[in-house]
Amino acid sequence: MPLKIIRNDITKVEVDAIVNAANETLLGGGGVDGAIHKAAGPQLLEECRTLNGCKVGQAKITKGYNLPAKHVIHTVGPVWRGGGSGEEVLLADAYRNSLALAKAHQLKSIAFPLISSGAFGYPKDQALKTAMDVIGDFLLKHDMEVYLVVFDKTAFALSEKLFFSITQYIDDRYIEAHPIDRTNRMGRLEELKELYSVEIQQKYVAEMSEEPTADSAMKPKRSLEEVIRQVDETFSQRLLRKIDEKGLTDTQTYKKANIDRKLFSKIRNDKHYKPSKPTVLAFAIALELSLDETNDLLLSAGFALSRSSRLDLIVQYFIEQEEYNIFQINEALFAFDQQILGV
Repeated sequence: MPLKIIRNDITKVEVDAIVNAANETLLGGGGVDGAIHKAAGPQLLEECRTLNGCKVGQAKITKGYNLPAKHVIHTVGPVWRGGGSGEEVLLADAYRNSLALAKAHQLKSIAFPLISSGAFGYPKDQALKTAMDVIGDFLLKHDMEVYLVVFDKTAFALSEKLFFSITQYIDDRYIEAHPIDRTNRMGRLEELKELYSVEIQQKYVAEMSEEPTADSAMKPKRSLEEVIRQVDETFSQRLLRKIDEKGLTDTQTYKKANIDRKLFSKIRNDKHYKPSKPTVLAFAIALELSLDETNDLLLSAGFALSRSSRLDLIVQYFIEQEEYNIFQINEALFAFDQQILGV
């Protein structure tokens, strides 16, 4: 299952378990902890009294009582002391042990706040990176629907360096969109395909006319018929071929793409499946495609990278940097108010 970043009040999220960023007593407090206890009702406090507290980095589970969630997983994050007191390890343990506890209880969905980023003073950008790293690693091995819940933008922050780099990249390349005549869209796509096939033919002929070198002699030449056939591939056909070429399994691919298994099954079983653009981009990231390969995959679904789309430019930025972590890319997309990939 994918990781979703949402803006919401965690006490209102309907999942198998929400995570409470608690203190060591488990007897309630301020912030998220206090809000969860208030929404759950006094029975939650009564059950917490029987747990004898919880150590930093560990996790314990209770019923959800009056909450929409069936359970509450209580975990204690570290207080920020400058970063030299093992805070990162303890914060990672808080996420990891919460996920392990959810898996042990066979829960299918879980929602986290950004642990330790409030009163405990953990820098939000570093807290976010740890959360995404641990959750991302878990989802590559296990099936579970995981939500990272933020109340507002002040609770969510990219590193200043990354935010500045992406902002500058967008500013250097972004152009305002022009109105598009939707009635001519399909005709334009067919025109693009024809131009694209001509371009490939010209490139192929140029390659074949070059004098062979030691390197080129080792590379098998594709026939013109094969090149043209690939232009006519549907999205599903091209995707499945790329998966085979990359030596990945289906499971590895849809997990790295942050795509639901059921959606991937639909794509595999329907060669004419019409995906959304974010879905195509998610698979391009999972397969670690170059910009040219990404455009090829997009074209097979009737799309193209656009300089008038901030989402496209952010994804392009990461591809050019050869950074293919879908969760890191989604952090950036969320921070820039763009739709995240996959899910």
